[in-house]
Amino acid sequence: MRIEQRIKTNGKWSVEGPASTPFSAQFALVFGTPAALRSSEPWRELAEHFPGARLVGCSTAGEIAGAHVLDDSLVATGVAFEHGHVAIAAAQLSEATDGVTLGTLLASRLPRDGLVHVLVLSDGLKVNGSALVAGLTSELASGVAITGGLSADGARFERTAVCLDGPEPSEQVVAIGLYGEKLHVGYGSLGGWDPFGPERRITKSEGNVLYELDGEPALDLYKRYLGDHAAALPASGLLFPLTIRNALGDSTPVVRTILSVDENAHTLTFAGDVPEGYRARLMRANFERLVDGASGAAKISQTGLGTTKADLALLISCVGRKLVLKQRIEEEVEAVREVLGADTVMTGFYSYGEIAPFGASAGCELHNQTMTITTISER
Repeated sequence: MRIEQRIKTNGKWSVEGPASTPFSAQFALVFGTPAALRSSEPWRELAEHFPGARLVGCSTAGEIAGAHVLDDSLVATGVAFEHGHVAIAAAQLSEATDGVTLGTLLASRLPRDGLVHVLVLSDGLKVNGSALVAGLTSELASGVAITGGLSADGARFERTAVCLDGPEPSEQVVAIGLYGEKLHVGYGSLGGWDPFGPERRITKSEGNVLYELDGEPALDLYKRYLGDHAAALPASGLLFPLTIRNALGDSTPVVRTILSVDENAHTLTFAGDVPEGYRARLMRANFERLVDGASGAAKISQTGLGTTKADLALLISCVGRKLVLKQRIEEEVEAVREVLGADTVMTGFYSYGEIAPFGASAGCELHNQTMTITTISER
């Protein structure tokens, strides 16, 4: 497995990673700001450097390169498997009326034979991540796991981009299918937030739109808890996500982050489903637990590889974590580095949602406010 990482800051490229001689990358992961991805220049430059490679990228709320978190940069990581290969599929948002159909369509465009794992990057504002995951899962074989994330636009929540080989189209979902008997893939996802306040029942919702909690308009109740932070919604909602669970207690709780608010309807729209009848509770940050969560996710992802060390690690962390950790944000990435070791090439981004199974034997879910890590090795 050959890997090379190129970073563009202030208009200039630098090269990181272990590759010291030219090689033919099969694909490259490209992460940057929406403005950077909408420019044709970096795509032309990357096509020249990685000739023949498929370039798959998305906009972010911060880019991860090694143990560093960057802003307003472009991070491109070229990958070539020695024995395995990849297949790329894309589906435009205009091709489907809902997330389930979009996910089903995307999965149907990946060859089935030899498929080991699927990496997916999705539009972060116009796609219900839970529905997308449900559609992907329904179409893929039961043994094929899915990891990835929802693109971001800093804390602006205006427009995100997912691109394939160029700046347009950008309103789409792209999947990278990984193939090869010698490929080993691990994954882990943990949070680190503390619940507060009473647990409430979701009494009215539709998909990812929350209307009522305990019979009260959701936005009104949420604003009451946020106090002075309410004026900065939806961005301030990243600091106070919801944890939701099945009322029967037979499912693992998941975290949901606000994408938008409707002042007229008094509703909150989340990145994933908030089903009626579920129990919901507000959460707030615990700094030390956030960093511990990142370290724990790395340990879980590494166990999925057995004794094999990861060659590549894809880190997708929520923008809410970045807003909380602020100038200490690199501490969570450094915690991952301590677990995976110096030889693992690390790339990734800060997102509006993370996609991963809870564990090796669990189904895939959309998460918010987690650090989700996918580790890949070819040995």
